[in-house]
Amino acid sequence: MKAVTQQYKMKGMLVSDYELEVPLDWHSPEKSDTITLFAREVVSLDRVDDELPLLLFLQGGPGGKSPRPMPDSSPWMSEALKTHKVILLDQRGTGRSSRVDKSLMSKLSAEAGRDYLLKFRADSIVADCEHLRKTLYQGRLFETLGQSYGGFITLAYLSQAPEGLAACYITGGLAGLEESAKEVYQLTYQRLIEKNQDYYARYPHDAKVMAKIAECLTNNKVLLPDGDQLTLERFQSIGILLGMGQGIDQIHWLIDEAFAGSDKNQLSDTFLEQVMQMTSYHEGPLFAAIHESIYGQSNQSTSWSAQQVREDYKEFDASHSPLMLTGEMMYSWMFEQITSLRPFADAANALAEYQNYAPLYDMAKLANNKVPVVAAVYYNDMYVPRELSLKTAEQVANTKVWITNSYEHDGVRQSSEVFCQLRQLLLDQGGPLTTSK
Repeated sequence: MKAVTQQYKMKGMLVSDYELEVPLDWHSPEKSDTITLFAREVVSLDRVDDELPLLLFLQGGPGGKSPRPMPDSSPWMSEALKTHKVILLDQRGTGRSSRVDKSLMSKLSAEAGRDYLLKFRADSIVADCEHLRKTLYQGRLFETLGQSYGGFITLAYLSQAPEGLAACYITGGLAGLEESAKEVYQLTYQRLIEKNQDYYARYPHDAKVMAKIAECLTNNKVLLPDGDQLTLERFQSIGILLGMGQGIDQIHWLIDEAFAGSDKNQLSDTFLEQVMQMTSYHEGPLFAAIHESIYGQSNQSTSWSAQQVREDYKEFDASHSPLMLTGEMMYSWMFEQITSLRPFADAANALAEYQNYAPLYDMAKLANNKVPVVAAVYYNDMYVPRELSLKTAEQVANTKVWITNSYEHDGVRQSSEVFCQLRQLLLDQGGPLTTSK
């Protein structure tokens, strides 16, 4: 039964909001508390009465809410709405799906918090998707578009419930299926060094500004507008932007206004406000809290792998010249220094030592996969290394890849070409499956 909470028109679109109750714990649903699952359906106004295929968008993250529809702002959605009804799911713990934040985590012990966070992994998200498909859409098959971590979820979906899928699009999200967190970070740190080099090659003068910022943060206690101290290591973490299409330019323009005053020796309010917003995790603390756990494998703990692997790369030391920025890596110090993450600290530390992960990927099922999969692999991807993506493409049957160096990790948000290329690749394979389950 469709529980419509709201329905409204935007430019050229009819938007319907739905809320469902789902078990917090899909492994023991009859004993579990429930949480709210929120999904937003978008259809072109001139196709409202058509029986369109369903395209479920799986947002990147982990811990990222689905994009909010805005007229003419999303290249892939503008294309998809020509042929599909689009479903935007707030994955559990994000947005309007029982968002996990500091007010909740501050009430839980380390062990209870860890166990709570474990219920927000890809296997539970897949179970939510299947519940959504069966209850709201009468068992019609989903096509899925998985961006970044959404691709990880797609691989779990193909392992757990392939009978619910007609086709899968993946953009920058063909995850390694067997690699540990350490093995992933060995590759991403190498790519990160290359991105830093690209940055300084484009803006060589920025090296002097970065050195001045580093000196200021090392020799002074600099406070952000929310009262947190801006340490050098926290500032370095803005490098998470380096792998995005406009990331290098965003960082350049950030430090272009870093200093204020007649002598240009004091960090500006504009700079501090922007750095706070970029590094506070106020909007998505779950991203930091469960980040390494997405690589959790069987009885192997993640143990702050990014922190351990960083020790092998002296390029990221504070004394290195030029100053190197870090990327999509979570460190234990973040849960001490950042206000929105402190209530997660005990649970995050307990999660880092957890050693009993349920498997996310069924290698045998994937090797015999019948669902057509088309994937964009970005050659210079800083977050999901192409080496792992291409290996996974060989391990998942019925998978075709489009390799490109024309886009960075967020290519599907930058140009409609990415979605169009994959749609054509799918048609060349014979198109999506058609049988409902």
